[in-house]
Amino acid sequence: MSIEKVKKYFEGYGIADRILIFDVSSATVELAAKALGCEESRIAKTISFHVGDRVALIVTAGDVKIDNAKYKARFAQKAKMLAYEEAEDLIGHAVGGVCPFAVNDGVDVYLDESLKRFKTVYPACGSSNSAIEMTMEELEKYSGYKCWVDVCKLKTEA
Repeated sequence: MSIEKVKKYFEGYGIADRILIFDVSSATVELAAKALGCEESRIAKTISFHVGDRVALIVTAGDVKIDNAKYKARFAQKAKMLAYEEAEDLIGHAVGGVCPFAVNDGVDVYLDESLKRFKTVYPACGSSNSAIEMTMEELEKYSGYKCWVDVCKLKTEA
């Protein structure tokens, strides 16, 4: 199970005890915010894409969506999300628990600028009922990210 992979990964940093496990699902932004008692925007959702022959994870704030024009300008191709069935094999985590920690080799992690407005955010930890609170510096350190990108817009924007 991928939460075990994440726990083991975090044990190497001495932070496994910070993982929050819920009795309810946190598989969506809405459910995670409800489980945590925080606003949806502070949920760090991880979206998976095919980028050329690689897999990319983009971690974004919970209240944004991918802006296709910005994505194409950054990655030189249209956004193509991984199919539900592909996620676990290609990333190492199943949909609902996809996170930027303890991912398979060959997976590139990007952090979206939409996260920078928060002191802390809550990414998942490999299962559909887990999360961890992290600062931006911690997210950078533990995700092994390639770089920050600006590929999102607020869901309320046209």
